Formats: sequence, C-alpha cells, structure tokens
Amino acid sequence: MTEIVTFGCRLNAYESEAIRARASEAGLDDAIVFNTCAVTGEAVRQSRQAIRKARRENPHARIVVTGCAAQTEPETYAAMDEVDLVLGNAEKLESKSYFDLGERVRVNDIFELRETAAQFVDSFDGKARAFLQVQNGCDHRCTFCIIPYGRGNSRSVPMGSVVAEARRLAERGYAEIVLTGVDLTAYGADLPGRPSLGELVRKLLKHVPELKRLRLSSIDSIEADDDLWRAISEEERLMPHFHLSAQAGDGLILKRMKRRHSREDTIGFCETVRRLRPEAAFGADLIAGFPTETEAMFENTLTLVDEAGLSYLHVFPFSPRKGTPAARMPQVPKPVVKDRARRLREKGAAALAARLSGLVGRDTDLLVERNGVGRTPCFAVARVDGATEPGLILRAKIVRAGASELRAEAIS
Repeated sequence: MTEIVTFGCRLNAYESEAIRARASEAGLDDAIVFNTCAVTGEAVRQSRQAIRKARRENPHARIVVTGCAAQTEPETYAAMDEVDLVLGNAEKLESKSYFDLGERVRVNDIFELRETAAQFVDSFDGKARAFLQVQNGCDHRCTFCIIPYGRGNSRSVPMGSVVAEARRLAERGYAEIVLTGVDLTAYGADLPGRPSLGELVRKLLKHVPELKRLRLSSIDSIEADDDLWRAISEEERLMPHFHLSAQAGDGLILKRMKRRHSREDTIGFCETVRRLRPEAAFGADLIAGFPTETEAMFENTLTLVDEAGLSYLHVFPFSPRKGTPAARMPQVPKPVVKDRARRLREKGAAALAARLSGLVGRDTDLLVERNGVGRTPCFAVARVDGATEPGLILRAKIVRAGASELRAEAIS
C-alpha cells in the first residue's frame, strides 16, 4: 500500500489523489510519497523533518519525494539518505515514473511544458466535495514567489475536458466541485480563442445541470472578467465565497511585491460582489513582515481586513526564498515578523467570529461533509444533529455561533 503525505495548497491535495492513482497503476507498494510545498522555507523544513521521521518509523518502505520543493531544489532531497526517489512536478503525474528505472532523480525543466492535461481523480474524502484542476503554472513573477519555478508557465485544461470531467464527477455523486489552479483567473489565455474563467464557469454550470454547487479556489480580483461578474450575479450555484490573493494592504508594499492590484482594487472587488450577492464571504492570503514593511504599512494590512470585509485569512509570516528578488531586500527582524503574523491571525479570528455571529437566526443550505458537520454556501462550518450522509444538502436554521463554527438545526 502507498501512503501519500501532502503539504501545501489545494492543487497539491488534488494532485496527491492523481499520484495515488498513477502509483497504483505502476504497482508501487510499501511506499511513502511526499508531495512537497515550496511556498516558504518553513514548508521545506517541515517536509524534510517528516521524511526523516517516516524513515525511522518505516525502515523498509520506499520513500519518494515530489512536488514543488522537489522541483525547485531537487538537490536538497537527493542529498538525504532517507530518500529513494525524487520526482519533478511533471514526472509525478506519469505512471512510468514509479517504476524502478534506475534513476534516483527525475526532474526535468518545468518551463518546457506547454499543456496541462485533465487528471481523472475519483478518490476524494467523502462524497461532498471534489477538486478539479483547470489551470497550472503562472506567468507572473511576484518578487517573493518561488512557485513559477516549481510549476512553470500558465497552462490551461481545454474547456471541453473540464466540462466532461465535471459531469463525470457530478454523476459519481459529488455535490460540490471546487475549481483549482495556481493562477486560476489566468485560465484560458493560452487556449484557442482565449476563453476566460468566467466563460468556463458559465458553460460548466449550463452543461452540467446536475452539479449542485460550484466553488472557486483562490483568485486575483483584478482579473475578474465580465462573464465572471455575470456568473457571480446570476448563478446561484456559484457559491458566494471568494478567496483573494491579496497578499498585503499597503500600496507601496504591493508595488514592491510586484503585484498587479492595489489596496483599492481589493476593497472595490469585495464591495461590488456584496452588492450582487449580499451574503458573500471573503478570504485572503496575506503576508506579514514583507521586506521594508514598517509598522504603518502593516497597519494598512490590518485595516484592510475591516475595509474589505475579510473573514477567512491565510496568514504567512514572510520567509525569504533563495533566488527571489525579495530575498535580497532589507529584511524585517524575525521576531517582528512573527509578532505581526500573530496580530494578523488574531484580527482574522475576530473577524470570523463577528461574521458567524451575524448569521445566527438565518436559514441556509448545508452541504454535509461528514457525520454531523456541514458547510454553508459562504463556507462557514456548521454542526447539525442528524446530518450523516456526505453529499446531502439539507435546509437548516443557524441557532448559535462560536468562534470558528456554527450550530444549526435541520428544518424538517
């Protein structure tokens, strides 16, 4: 049996299921595959620590390391005695990579890839939610980010393949599909006719009427196209929860990050969505302690949480990545970075608690994820008695709010 250990993003989680299928096709047995993340130095450190622990506990297992960190720094893992095989991000999705071909490191140039094929994945946790990769890679070069070197340039799955896979997943009983990608709103720029993400969303909902819910993973607000705005306004099956790749709330820091949006763009996007879908919830990726960040600049990020109405924060203490421009900028002292990340997390926790409190007394639809736990359209977790069948959508009333989740009662 092959065990998959996943670090990092939703796309990695999705690809881990594809890895499981490819490894099974190759007959790989008694192995542990680490699908790594390269977004921070801490992520790399944690993966190496986990690999060493796995070897101590499983002295005879074959250990395979792949993912973004394996792609960007294969030598790091090749130097570890515990590792038997290092695979790149392209190689990990090919069955032949898991046969013993005598090469200990199989990592090719990710920038040579020009296409991204649909990965047919059936094994997700429960029957509530499935992830569907529609895009990979990134054409932008933010000063802090190593990910393009792990994922390559932006590549999109053809629209017909996405619709076909979504239909297949819906027919297999998945009530919700989450579209994933490295730069999701860049979808289609490399395809004939340059279809947009919004066009994909509208066609998918039109041609897969049996799909009950469609959700987007992280998006760049500045890249929302007219079709996406129409989908947000008109398509009730498009869930009103939007996670933004905001990164900061200070204009100068955003420029030093080489981001394409401004503070005002983030606030404006949230305000427009709320006019179209008043129930909408917003999350954001935010970096604390970016190089040159002053206390006043950090305060601008703190106040962005209130001004944009953010309630689901992914906070990253800045971690310099070798080879990126930000690693060469004047660094904020580590204790300050850590403290700012703490304060930002506390701000996010307070914002989430306040939002959940405002939902008490409302009726909503819950998608049951596991026994007694469901999720609202705006992504809030709710506990409800009698909800036992994953994938079931039931009507419920929110009766109580805690710090991070709701309590609901089913409406008979």
